[in-house]
Amino acid sequence: MGILRKLFRAQPQPTADGAFSPSPLAIKLGTSSTTDYDGGAYAKTYTGKKNRVLMVCTEQRNMTMANGKKFSTGNHPVEMGLPMLHLMNAGFEIDVVTPTGAPVAIEEWAMPADDADIQKLYNDFADAFQNPGSLADFAGISMTDDTLYAAVFIPGGHGAMLGLPDNADLGKVLHWAHNTGLHTLALCHGPAALLAAKNDAGFLYEGYKITVFPDAVDKQTPMIGYLPGPMPWWVCEKLNGLGVETINKKADSSTHVDRRLVTGASPQAANTFGRLAAETLLKRADANS
Repeated sequence: MGILRKLFRAQPQPTADGAFSPSPLAIKLGTSSTTDYDGGAYAKTYTGKKNRVLMVCTEQRNMTMANGKKFSTGNHPVEMGLPMLHLMNAGFEIDVVTPTGAPVAIEEWAMPADDADIQKLYNDFADAFQNPGSLADFAGISMTDDTLYAAVFIPGGHGAMLGLPDNADLGKVLHWAHNTGLHTLALCHGPAALLAAKNDAGFLYEGYKITVFPDAVDKQTPMIGYLPGPMPWWVCEKLNGLGVETINKKADSSTHVDRRLVTGASPQAANTFGRLAAETLLKRADANS
């Protein structure tokens, strides 16, 4: 009976829409009811005009795995929330968009229920997440040289692999951000969306070094029921094939800055990544003042 209970705790759990969320064991091992948020205090905050950050989120929830089963995913609440808190506390404002303006998909099973800062953030942004802007509209009318934006932020969660890596509008936005001197911020599986920056001229981030969630860890997670099957494709493998060097081997707290690209490795990096992103934008503002 004990063995059966252990086996059940390692089985992905079915959702109402026919997908699977992580097993009780995976939830216990891979999530927490609180975070390591450090409070987001900054001695100096940004007060200039370029104070906006465009946060590009997925609107798709279910990932079809290699075995045909569907994984209930979206944007990871900690990987989205902690960087948002840091950026806002540093004086920046967040504009939320999805590819078509459909609601943001969020991995509710990873929500830290006992973290007051995250709970307040998601309450404050409830309407923005339910009614985000359209990335297609942004790409059509808002990519100007005199932009008020400081950065583009792509939060993590396996959902970043859905609808973003092959999105032509995101590709345009990433090239625009690069050409106008904005920073690009991507955490955990968020760098998967950078694949949208590939065009006939090549890949925008060829030769860059990044931290990202390792393929090796994604290959292990079905064993504890985190994923209901093997991944449909591998993020690091795709990026490496386009000339990107992934510098972390573990799903740890590592972060990295290469030119104007800021990356982080996993949920464990969310707080450190958020602070690094905010401080990087503040330093750029000081340099340009």
